[in-house]
Amino acid sequence: MRAVVSWVTLGILAMTTFPIWGALALEVWLGVIRPRLIDQAEIDALATDLVLRHGSRAAEMAFIEEDRAWRYSDSFDQGKWKRVRLHLLQNMPR
Repeated sequence: MRAVVSWVTLGILAMTTFPIWGALALEVWLGVIRPRLIDQAEIDALATDLVLRHGSRAAEMAFIEEDRAWRYSDSFDQGKWKRVRLHLLQNMPR
């Protein structure tokens, strides 16, 4: 009987904490994993477009887009613009 009570308690604990773990898993998927699945060609195209439009301020504009996505709680766009910004910082002449 004691083992049944511990399993029931564990089940109740799991059900009550599921929304927390579910939200955490969703945020990891949207903000970390999914942006890494974007094709490098798309990142290159976004970076090239920024360089053509903004010149030497392209990395700054990518940071502005990343910050905007953060302010609007769009984890996927934030991760995408972070990749674009890092690509620009690695490949732009200094």
